[in-house]
Amino acid sequence: MDLDVFVSAHRAEWDRLDALLRRRNLTGTEADELVTLYQRTATHLSLIQSSAPDPQLTGRLSQLVARARSAVTGTRRASWRDVTRFLTQSFPAAVYRSRRWWVPTALASTALAALLGWWIGTHPEVQSSIGAPDELDALTRPGGQYETYYSSHPAASFAAQVWTNNAQAAAMCLVLGVFLCVPVLWILFQNMLNLGIGIGLMSSAGRLDTFLGLVLPHGLLELTAVFVAAGTGLRLGWTVIDPGPRTRRTALAEEGRAALGMAIGLALVLFVSGAIEGFVTPSGLPTWARITIGITAELAFLAYVYVLGGRAARTGDTGDVEAAERSATVPTAA
Repeated sequence: MDLDVFVSAHRAEWDRLDALLRRRNLTGTEADELVTLYQRTATHLSLIQSSAPDPQLTGRLSQLVARARSAVTGTRRASWRDVTRFLTQSFPAAVYRSRRWWVPTALASTALAALLGWWIGTHPEVQSSIGAPDELDALTRPGGQYETYYSSHPAASFAAQVWTNNAQAAAMCLVLGVFLCVPVLWILFQNMLNLGIGIGLMSSAGRLDTFLGLVLPHGLLELTAVFVAAGTGLRLGWTVIDPGPRTRRTALAEEGRAALGMAIGLALVLFVSGAIEGFVTPSGLPTWARITIGITAELAFLAYVYVLGGRAARTGDTGDVEAAERSATVPTAA
């Protein structure tokens, strides 16, 4: 192949492709032309590499083809618009849409924790199986471990540790739900058992009010986030069992993407509850003030879900990525 003749024959096409790539907005005709020139230039690059390799020309065309490929097939970069849409529409809509799973989960779990607390608090033989009398006294007495736990570390590091642990638990609920719900139920039971033990031991010591005064400020929002994660995980697991009118692959892809977004959103919610647990719970504020802060945070989250999330869900937002960014699917009969 005569390289000089080849370059002279196609230089105009390469220059035209370069000019189109420099433009911000293209008409429909220009966009079609760009695709055509990209394909031709890629072919030219292949011919030159195999027949008459020239380092300088190969480098120029390789760069041109890479830019064209990015313009034709490249994905859109995330922007602040995406962040805003996620926080004001996608995340609250996903939580709102899952309410039929996490609200019953919250009610059943709370009832279980209360039942376990009553059982432990009214049965001394159960308490003795948990620990020796001196160990239980070290937990429940004034200034005991249940009280000093929240001030045992500097507030900032304690808040970070709590946030990390809770975010991991929520993420596990979301991810492990795909295994037919069983791991989620186990994680949920472990959380309620720990809460029930605290309720039972402190109530048997006549100090339930102190325990609730320590748990409620951060616990309302924290447990709600855990219940949302668990409910969503259960929903994901049920999708494996019954995908509905969608194919199982499509259903899992849609619910899985929504669950991934919820993991990010719940991490932010748990960051707030961790900050409350690290700075408010061990503070010198009166019990009523600490509980008021916790109730306010909980009501703000519920309003966020039911107002913003409800509005977004009614417009068709499911918490999944935007339709233009999803893979094409084959329609299925309802």
